[in-house]
Amino acid sequence: MNDLLPGEIEVWQFVESTARTLFGRFGYGEVRTPMVEDTALFVRSVGEETDIVGKEMYTFEDKGGRSLSLRPEGTAPAARAYIEHSVNNQEPVSRWFYMGPMFRYERMKTGRYRQFSQIGAEAYGAKEPAQDVELMDMVVQFLEALGLRDVTLNLNSLGDDNCRPAYHAKLVEYLNAHREELCGDCQQRLERNPLRVLDCKNEKCQAVAAAGPNVLEFLCEPCRAHFNDLQRKLGALGIKYVVNHRLVRGLDYYTRTVFEFIASHPALGTASTVGGGGRYDKMMKGLGGPDVPAVGFAMGLDRLVLLLKESGKTFIQRPDLFIAVDETSHDEGLKLASRLRREGLKVDFDTRGGSLKSQMKRADKSGARFTLVLGEQERTSGQAKLKPMAGGDSVPVALDNVAATVRAQPEAPAQAPVS
Repeated sequence: MNDLLPGEIEVWQFVESTARTLFGRFGYGEVRTPMVEDTALFVRSVGEETDIVGKEMYTFEDKGGRSLSLRPEGTAPAARAYIEHSVNNQEPVSRWFYMGPMFRYERMKTGRYRQFSQIGAEAYGAKEPAQDVELMDMVVQFLEALGLRDVTLNLNSLGDDNCRPAYHAKLVEYLNAHREELCGDCQQRLERNPLRVLDCKNEKCQAVAAAGPNVLEFLCEPCRAHFNDLQRKLGALGIKYVVNHRLVRGLDYYTRTVFEFIASHPALGTASTVGGGGRYDKMMKGLGGPDVPAVGFAMGLDRLVLLLKESGKTFIQRPDLFIAVDETSHDEGLKLASRLRREGLKVDFDTRGGSLKSQMKRADKSGARFTLVLGEQERTSGQAKLKPMAGGDSVPVALDNVAATVRAQPEAPAQAPVS
């Protein structure tokens, strides 16, 4: 679990503000659910045999004897809120997004922590492939807005209750024939949830899965039509994708569409999933709610931030102005800083005072665009000068017109703060 301090938090704020702006364009409203839920919610939705429920959840008993868990993912809490507030009776289609911390006790590796953050979105009430495509389009546009382009969309269909049993039987038959080649965890998964074998990261298990039966060959006609229409619509939007018949995701609630966005970048080590999701048309009813179709996705902020930090972009907003004062002008400098902040400028001011030399060093370190020195002469005349910190001639300015004058100056290349 990590602290986020100034100097790093700005990257997170950029990702979060970009998400809020872009998701809003698609008509998604933000929801916030508690970080603690009834443990049974995750057992019923995510699946008792999944690694999340079986190994990774932070679960405890409260003083009332209730089993509670820190949320390990965001879809089940959002679904619980949708049911609890009877949202289906208020509108036929609902589009929500969320962002915030999740918790899983799992092996640490690059971009994966036990408290991590996710951005996700859910759409309720539409079973058509167009809803799946809209969600994927939103992710594509989000990644583009962040400046991340080397990300590949992987796509698959898991079928539904009509066609998946035949595939399931064939898969079990195949995996039993190769049981000795599987890792110990997958030998146990074979008994409880064979689809999880396809999600294993062990190289030997991956080799076995690659030669196994193809789920797409077992799709019934409605599922095949859904998957074909989804691909056609992605093509119409110019969204590139790869059909990956071994993609199953790590949760039990998916039906038909599943997808992942895979980034190949040195910052993440090998090719790594930065986000994914799918359709979960049976979850609402399974949780005791209405029979409402749904589709959603989630992305790990920690990994997105790692990629952005490697991009070399600057996310820290430098001050517009640093105000330096002589020993007679400290109060007036404080008043000027307060007024200019009210007028919309980002102003740095050393509340400790000190010599002009020390204040100018602080101005250099801040990366401010301009410095204004306020002394007795400037206070008396009402005139001062804006010194461009990136170099160039000083600009005369009236003290009652500083904000407008700063805004009127052309942007110079950002000056790197002194370390």
